[in-house]
Amino acid sequence: MSIGTRARAGAEKRRGNPMRRMLPGLGLLIAGAALTLHAAGGVAAQPWQAHRSPAGCAPASADAPNGKQWPFEPWQTIDPAAGYTASLETNCGTVTVALDAARAPRTVNSFVFLSDQQYFDHTRCHRLTTQGIFVLQCGDPTALGTGGPGYRFPDENLAGATYPAGTLAMANAGPGTNGSQFFLVYRDSQLPPNYTPFGRVVDGLAVLTGIAAAGVRDGSGDGAPTDDVVLNAVRVARG
Repeated sequence: MSIGTRARAGAEKRRGNPMRRMLPGLGLLIAGAALTLHAAGGVAAQPWQAHRSPAGCAPASADAPNGKQWPFEPWQTIDPAAGYTASLETNCGTVTVALDAARAPRTVNSFVFLSDQQYFDHTRCHRLTTQGIFVLQCGDPTALGTGGPGYRFPDENLAGATYPAGTLAMANAGPGTNGSQFFLVYRDSQLPPNYTPFGRVVDGLAVLTGIAAAGVRDGSGDGAPTDDVVLNAVRVARG
């Protein structure tokens, strides 16, 4: 994946419609007439600078992401009846997520495939929103909000979808455009049911709230996080 409202009317007037501003860049998050959190329209590209953040994140790894591409969605190899747990090892701490393979089998299958390919390793979480939708967005090896694995797959698990704190969901550029970008909700969010939820944080929510507390680097409510947040490794275990 605007939904949020600005605190001051003056800020709204200067920046235009906040609904349209916040959603055009969730790096693949929301698309539609009123909402757009998609890859190409979001946070502007900017140079990344190594630094220690106020939250105390470790210096980011100098290794580059592999940025592999595949022409087709991977074959289904997971067991939808099984349990899967993902460990998102960031330079700010580890976030552990229980994946919902039963309700989102294609999404979890793709996430497991990309994790096994080390696609997420050394990628930056390129977008933080601190107003309205409260998410940290990751999964783009370019860190520009425009990257993906080369394939797309349909939405799942949207009927009655909600996004409370701890939700893991797919970002998109409209219906059926899921790729690699995902977001983690660190505070209850009022997003519409347009983004496939496929997991729930079971440990490490404090890591996300710490990143959010450090804010957005340019001082706005939507942009690159002040913390240089990097996924050092993402691994998925069955059981």
